[in-house]
Amino acid sequence: MVDQPITARDIPILITSPAASSERRVNLSWTISQLKAKLEPITGIAPSLQKITLRLPGRLEGTAISAKDEDRTGIASWSLPAYAELHVTSTDPSLGTAIPSLSSVPKYEMPVETYSSLPDTVLAYKKTHQIGRFDPHAPELKEKKVADLWKAIEAANITIGARCILSPSTTRRGTVAFIGLIPEISGLGPWVGVRLDEPVGKNDGTAGGKRYFDCEAHYGVFVRPERIEVGDWKELGLDDEDEEPDEI
Repeated sequence: MVDQPITARDIPILITSPAASSERRVNLSWTISQLKAKLEPITGIAPSLQKITLRLPGRLEGTAISAKDEDRTGIASWSLPAYAELHVTSTDPSLGTAIPSLSSVPKYEMPVETYSSLPDTVLAYKKTHQIGRFDPHAPELKEKKVADLWKAIEAANITIGARCILSPSTTRRGTVAFIGLIPEISGLGPWVGVRLDEPVGKNDGTAGGKRYFDCEAHYGVFVRPERIEVGDWKELGLDDEDEEPDEI
């Protein structure tokens, strides 16, 4: 879809409702009735039931966009600034305020046996072309991948107690606390558990409810060996301002 050029009378507006949020362009030549007609497919609220409130930054109370004759009253009467918010609600409370959940709706699930017997599926394609686990050499490839990961650990001098950083960052620093297999995490081969200096991790040294090393919450992380760079990485202090963080 090609964006339409913004004219002098077009301004970007944030449209919100209990069930939607979207940035749209509004033409200041529209009447209130025209605006409501445009808002119906966005909010799902019929024009006759719409209550529009103009919300401006720095103001606690909103301003109602309404008039006795909405077919003739233009929205330019409210001096809408760019990126103002138009909040749309329904005057009929019986309609609810949110999109209904579909979690309880019965869904069709094809039996595994039926799917496996179909000829035109991804599974059938993999079987025919011997891709993935259907590759007769798959076990050998898996063993080689695992072996290569262990070699990478040895080559990088990754050992328990070694100081390290998690590349590509230079500010996420810590100490290697675990090296080995973690069945609770998908993926072949060994993982490296790091006890971080600061609470920028994802766990407390546990995976799938099993503890692999000790640390406080958010001080632990498991990564692949290629993310580890061992070295004389000291803990950063408050005066270490020469390094910029790689995450915000």
